[in-house]
Amino acid sequence: MKLIINIPCYNEEKTLSTVLAEVPKKIPGIKTIEVQIVDDGSTDRTSEIAASYGCKIISHKKNLGLGRAFKSGIEAALESGADIFVNTDADNQYPSSYISDLIAPVVNGSADIAIGNRMPWKVEYFSPLKKTLQWFGNMVVRNLIGTDIPDTVSGFRAYSRESLLKLNITTKFSYVLDTIVQAVKMDLTVSSIPIPTNPPTRKSRLFKNIFHHMWKSGTSLIRLLIIYRPFQFFGVLAVTAFIPALAIAIRFLIFFYLGIGKGHVQSLLFAVVLVIISGLFLVSAILAFLIGMNRKLNEEILYYEKKRTFSKQ
Repeated sequence: MKLIINIPCYNEEKTLSTVLAEVPKKIPGIKTIEVQIVDDGSTDRTSEIAASYGCKIISHKKNLGLGRAFKSGIEAALESGADIFVNTDADNQYPSSYISDLIAPVVNGSADIAIGNRMPWKVEYFSPLKKTLQWFGNMVVRNLIGTDIPDTVSGFRAYSRESLLKLNITTKFSYVLDTIVQAVKMDLTVSSIPIPTNPPTRKSRLFKNIFHHMWKSGTSLIRLLIIYRPFQFFGVLAVTAFIPALAIAIRFLIFFYLGIGKGHVQSLLFAVVLVIISGLFLVSAILAFLIGMNRKLNEEILYYEKKRTFSKQ
């Protein structure tokens, strides 16, 4: 089996050496271990340090974002014949020494994807507010997409070759929610491995603060729900508009029956507007559902095209 460890980097000269030094040289069941970095437009010595450790380097001329860097890493790994693909951060948040534990479910075939569970509620250097928001955010994501993975936004992940061929990266921002939503919809098996985390070495470059994190993740999740669960998304909006419309209409009919409906015509007009809005949401749900069926066919075509393009010699 060939394992490729992928590390997206953007100006990571201060921590990259620490990450690379801890990467395991031998893992049971793995014949070949290769490390590659995706230099996402760095202007420091990131590539020079990676080269000194013998890493394969994929370079972007400018900073394109974590999602694009992850996609470039996947394509390079598939071209290199990877059987297992591990993605980790260059800021040393995830201990590289746990890679062997992370890939174990993929190696033994019990999972298509394994995600490192940081157990955010136990991390000592997380503030009480951050722990609460992490717990709430994970709960919302789990319930919306239908998974029991405890740490849905962890970036420490292992993927089988088959899962890489099936997944499609659709965002520049971050791949974590994108891939887990797709994995659930494609019936891929996802497991979780408890891991410790290292104290932060710098502020996140993806988010300004925890609230910015929630905003970006929330909008990303809504976009993914529209793409992958369109009927449920627009259906909820349609029902949300229809219920008050029905209540207002019943109220008007009661007043009309009592002979005092003349002064409540405005509420009837408002109910009609809500019914129209509800109908538009319902039509959107049907159209999005039909588009989703077409997307599934396109995903199947892409899967076989990628399988042919990245066939192992």
